[in-house]
Amino acid sequence: MEKTFLKIGVLLMTCLSLNSCATYLISPDSLKAQFSNIDSSKLIPVIVQGPVGERYNYLANPITVIKCTDKNGNQIGLNNSPAIEMRVTDINNKKTIFYFDRIFVSNTSLTGVRSRFISSITKTIPLKDIIKIEVQDGGKKFKYLDRHGL
Repeated sequence: MEKTFLKIGVLLMTCLSLNSCATYLISPDSLKAQFSNIDSSKLIPVIVQGPVGERYNYLANPITVIKCTDKNGNQIGLNNSPAIEMRVTDINNKKTIFYFDRIFVSNTSLTGVRSRFISSITKTIPLKDIIKIEVQDGGKKFKYLDRHGL
């Protein structure tokens, strides 16, 4: 009986490790370039459906494909969605998590919303203080129902 549970446990761990979320990198310069023609007037209204059917309306950046690199340095295009999470590490090794579609980048800083549910929870980080930007599909079941203007 114990051997059966052990085999099931090993099989489950193997499946989970094979299906883990891939993490991609974006340099601060690349992020700034991707947002170079986007100002606050270019944000678009979206309707997002959450995992249990709830709906959210907010303004999102209009980026549809995120240019990033994989762990081997290969360029890839990651489709933007409300499930894409972004982890920013600053010069003090502090990590901040944002939803990618809720960030805005100016010439000097990155500002983002940190909560899907409370839009007022924002943070601004100077671009010069960012040492690492990681993005991944967090696997959360959020999807766009409508992206006005696209």
